[in-house]
Amino acid sequence: MGKEKATPAAVPPLPHSSYEQIVNEITRRYPQLSDRYQQAARYITQNPNTVALESINAVAAKCGMHPSVLVRFAQAFGYSGFKQMQSVFQTRLATAAPGYNERITALEVDLKKNHHQGSLGFLQSLVIRDIATLQALITSTSEQDLDASAQLLKAAETIYISGQLRSEPVASLLRYMLTMLGRRVVLLDAAGGLAPQMASHMRDGDVLIAIAFRHYAKEVIAIADDAAARGLPVVAITDGPLSPLAKSARVLFNVPEEEYSFSRSLAAPVCLAQSIALALAAVLQPEEQEPQIDTLTALEKRETGRKRGRS
Repeated sequence: MGKEKATPAAVPPLPHSSYEQIVNEITRRYPQLSDRYQQAARYITQNPNTVALESINAVAAKCGMHPSVLVRFAQAFGYSGFKQMQSVFQTRLATAAPGYNERITALEVDLKKNHHQGSLGFLQSLVIRDIATLQALITSTSEQDLDASAQLLKAAETIYISGQLRSEPVASLLRYMLTMLGRRVVLLDAAGGLAPQMASHMRDGDVLIAIAFRHYAKEVIAIADDAAARGLPVVAITDGPLSPLAKSARVLFNVPEEEYSFSRSLAAPVCLAQSIALALAAVLQPEEQEPQIDTLTALEKRETGRKRGRS
């Protein structure tokens, strides 16, 4: 009798069949993870394209840890190792962002060209990184979330905005744009330490926009937690599903960032803030083909014209 052919060993199924499932699992278990695993979780969830495209050594270097930590992290979530977990991220990239690999490669080539070229090289590097972040913003932001935030802001009696430290310029810009759209807006300014007291005046019918990126301003997080506990809708602009703002958000906008860099740009958060304001303008101006946000100069010119017309 001939020898029987050995049956190939069955390939064990992936613990998670989609990128969304693994991110949801990481988010659910995040509070119980060790500090090192939390650091890995933040980088992996905020930089899925890097995780999909680069080697374990490159990913480990970028999130500041030894590759063995990433291997153990993947095993903690049921994978045989980092490479098997990476395959889920690669599947997401193939379906969600065709051509992204080529764009990243081109950007990295430009970065290398501009390395150590003085002040102009710094500018070029910042611009190239902003291009990549803005491209990612297009794929990470949904029309459903923009429309949902617009409806909340349209219905709000008063819109409160909280953003401190690096987020303060984004908060101030939002106050300006929403005020020019005729909304009643309160900026929870940290000056004088009165932001929590000002926030205590929020009532049913009000909406909070909370903006925070790592390292998160404690006051902003506390105000958002209090608003959510009182049942008030929170529109959050932050850096990922593991942000402490995520648990309070009725609508969550994610602007993924590198783990830490002093030169982190506000280009993407500012662009997102403008998009939120334009989505509201479109709801308030259904008859207009292109939504408009007035400027003080334009308002003053119209007011001057009306006064001359009456005289």
